[in-house]
Amino acid sequence: MPYEIDFLRAGDSNGDAIILRWGATKESPFFINIIDGGFADTGDQIIEHVEHYYAKPANIANVVLSHADNDHATGLIKVLEHPRFTISTLWMNRPWDYVDEVIDSFHGAYTREGLIKRMREMHPYLVEMEEIATRRGITVKAPLQGAAIGPFKVLAPSRARYVQLIPDLDKTPTAYGSNLKGGFGSALVKAFVDVAEKVLERLDLETLDDNPPATSASNETSIVQWAVIDGKRILLTADVGPEGLAEAAQYAEKISLSIQPDLVQIPHHGSRRNVTPTVLNRWLGGYPASGRGNAIASIGKNADIYPRKKVANAFARRGYGVHATRESWVNFRDGYDRRANTIDAYVIPFTSDVEDD
Repeated sequence: MPYEIDFLRAGDSNGDAIILRWGATKESPFFINIIDGGFADTGDQIIEHVEHYYAKPANIANVVLSHADNDHATGLIKVLEHPRFTISTLWMNRPWDYVDEVIDSFHGAYTREGLIKRMREMHPYLVEMEEIATRRGITVKAPLQGAAIGPFKVLAPSRARYVQLIPDLDKTPTAYGSNLKGGFGSALVKAFVDVAEKVLERLDLETLDDNPPATSASNETSIVQWAVIDGKRILLTADVGPEGLAEAAQYAEKISLSIQPDLVQIPHHGSRRNVTPTVLNRWLGGYPASGRGNAIASIGKNADIYPRKKVANAFARRGYGVHATRESWVNFRDGYDRRANTIDAYVIPFTSDVEDD
């Protein structure tokens, strides 16, 4: 079964917008997944891309929101509203669906209805997506561990872990004790991020932190998706952090998946806070190595510092050619013809100088 997957350049800074097509042959009916929508103006880009390269009008099997951050969610509103798209299922996690399990983490003045109302007020684009889906007859499902989304299986987050993260989300009311914790979003974290580092790396010497400052709770709710299409293993990670990647690997091993991917999305545009040597060894294998596959970072055209050099090096030393969307969308395919007037995607070289501000 052939497939092709396009990683679009989502805006000036960073964001994710991914389109997958899979099907029996190019002439036969095929299926389309849209995964994340970048910022609001990215929605127009996704629509144009689908109609130019895939179909007009188009039947979209699945629209998937990896997590509730603006640079992944807001562009999907235009996608869901587009009159020439027929959409079967919208996959997104909504924190208010679990209010009964988290209400004790919030101030006692909140009633159940009051907490739901406040959560919905803090996620207006999720509410808008929900309303569009209801109006257009699109089924809404939660992409939690074990769910099947076309050819993909969701490896993380588990339901229990998603619920555990809800009180720490930036877009939920402040939870009890949050001002006492040095965790997500703290000033201490920012201080670590702002420190400049300068070291020399080699293919056999890695300086990536195995205990970096925590990424945000919202990023850790990102869904991790795994597919094997035509024998090729694909791992989509959105903005997930080390904890989510570890949970995904544990679940994959539990259900006996061979988890070394042929194509892997570099989490969170290549941030140093989202991968560690330990979790990369678990997913990609040890180093130095060569010829294992390709890695792709979703980068905005002005996001010059991403992917971070240490992160790009980490994938490269484990045998992955590292690509980014800074200049244009990037296409990976198996079984479909190469598109006319395209060139080979640029491979980011390994660099020994990994000074990062």
